[in-house]
Amino acid sequence: MNQLSELYRPSLSLLTDLYQLTMAYGYWKTGTREKEAVFNLFFRKNPFQGGFTIAAGLSYVLDYLSNFRFVDDDIAYLAGLLGNDGKPLFEPGFLDHLRHLSLTCDVDAVPEGTVVFPHEPLVRVQGPLVQCQILETALLNMINFQSLIATKAARVCLSAQGEPVLEFGLRRAQGIDGALAASRAAYIGGAAATSNVLAGKLFGIPVRGTHAHSWVMSFDTEEESFRQYAAALPNNCVFLVDTYDTLEGVRTAVRVGTWLREQGHEMVGIRLDSGDLAWLSREARKILDAGGFPKAAILASNDLDENIIGSLKQQGAAIAVWGVGTKLVTGHEQAALGGVYKLVAIRRPGQPWDYKVKLSEQAIKISTPGLLQVRRFTDGNECLGDLIYDTGLGVPPEPVMVDPMDPTRRKKIPAGATGEDLLIPVVRQGKVVYRPPPIGEIRERARLQLQRFHGGVKRFVNPHPYPVGLEQKLHELKTRLILKARGFSE
Repeated sequence: MNQLSELYRPSLSLLTDLYQLTMAYGYWKTGTREKEAVFNLFFRKNPFQGGFTIAAGLSYVLDYLSNFRFVDDDIAYLAGLLGNDGKPLFEPGFLDHLRHLSLTCDVDAVPEGTVVFPHEPLVRVQGPLVQCQILETALLNMINFQSLIATKAARVCLSAQGEPVLEFGLRRAQGIDGALAASRAAYIGGAAATSNVLAGKLFGIPVRGTHAHSWVMSFDTEEESFRQYAAALPNNCVFLVDTYDTLEGVRTAVRVGTWLREQGHEMVGIRLDSGDLAWLSREARKILDAGGFPKAAILASNDLDENIIGSLKQQGAAIAVWGVGTKLVTGHEQAALGGVYKLVAIRRPGQPWDYKVKLSEQAIKISTPGLLQVRRFTDGNECLGDLIYDTGLGVPPEPVMVDPMDPTRRKKIPAGATGEDLLIPVVRQGKVVYRPPPIGEIRERARLQLQRFHGGVKRFVNPHPYPVGLEQKLHELKTRLILKARGFSE
């Protein structure tokens, strides 16, 4: 399904920062537009002070790329932009170039649902410099947010220890698109369903929902509200019990559940949305069991996240289903993933690559040059480490990984280890060549991927750093380029 074009007009070429277009104009104006470039999209730190990240958003990227073009009203808008002298910002020749621009880039990317780590390229774009530059903002927008939310969802689901997590965040999400992208990413990260019906339709995600306090308040008594709800939807009875007195609400649910059973249906459970969820859930469990409903589930909501869920489980909460909203879809405590898109190589057509490195006073912000690939080494079902290497330099039989933040820390990959390259071809010469799997398969990939990593990597407090390093020849190349850029000879 073309998920973006289901929501927006087909042309999203103006979904970019102005400076991408001013740079593209500069390349066109100075005659460097036909230079071929390579950009890598990556992030520098795992979100939430965690030990891993779940890659997501690629399906949006492919939809965007397959429909990329500047249509007439895009060109008309750009023609009306003025510089500080009151004259047009772009001359007609450049606008005509955009009007006839057809993507010819090659794109390689990590499949959605893959567990990834800092400094590893998630997307590699190769093609004409102007095209690569214009794509930057949209790719970062789509990959950053969905990877952030997929990772948050994975953390919440790890904390729930296999119990279902329902994403309930639509009303608190960052706008319409934020809500839809978050519902999609949360499902990839492990959420079992969403309350967002449009997301269910667009993405094929299961939808779930109960009723609100307003339903209960609209009737004279709580029992009447439950009974009328049961009569209307006998196959969807999860009763919200905390409108007035929570435990009395549970007893009311038992009475209505008994009546519902007499009609040939079964109460699914109850929902707690306030108060001491640990104590209330234990007391509610006693009432449900004594009333003949040992299989009725207790669903809890109320500003939950992975830390609160973990605490409730430690307290022995009798909660079987977790409704998580605001703190999931907003990526609570982390505003953004912080992914970046850096030029790593450039050349004239037919010439050798000129590798580029961006310097910084902070070692973490120094980019790694080259046409990068990531090879994940495993021994059996356990992941040993990820090697970032340059496709031109290749990988020796027993590669040595060099920590990009501390070159004295190194790890040798044993000869018998199995290696798998993570970046796969998704676009060739501007044409999409990769068909993303159904979202259920992406979600399952994320689940299976997480199982392959040591528990320390998934720990929330002081997680164990998973080994990621540069192949030794790549590290040496990067070092030479840094020294050269800083004015030192080899």
